[in-house]
Formats: sequence, C-alpha cells, structure tokens
Amino acid sequence: MMPSTAIRSLCYDATARELWVMFTTGRRYVYSDVPPEVYRAFFSATSRGTFFNQEIRDRYPYRELTSRPRKAS
Repeated sequence: MMPSTAIRSLCYDATARELWVMFTTGRRYVYSDVPPEVYRAFFSATSRGTFFNQEIRDRYPYRELTSRPRKAS
C-alpha cells in the first residue's frame, strides 16, 4: 500500500458497520452499512483514493463530521 494523496486515515467499526474516513483536507466522514470485506479491501488497496471513488463514494449513506469550533485567543 502506498501513502494516499487524498485519504489521511481510515477506521472501521465492525459492530456498527461504520467506515470512518479522514481526507488530507481535514474533512471527516462516516459511511454506514459498509461490509467488513469492503473495509479490508479498502485498507489494503494499492490506491485508496481510486478504491474510494470506485467502491465507496455514492454507494453508502454517509454524514460529514464537523470540526469543533476553535476558541478565540
């Protein structure tokens, strides 16, 4: 697996079947009802960005996680 230029990290909750994806832009999303075999293939994909675009995007329900507001200094 090569480092991705689009995806910073990913995590999977097998019990909830949720895939958590953080992009290099800092945006974070949770994809629902993702089968474990899809996560395993995503994790070991040669190109995570390509795999995401072909196998995850527009195939699973998702929600964006919002960042916490920063405190004024």
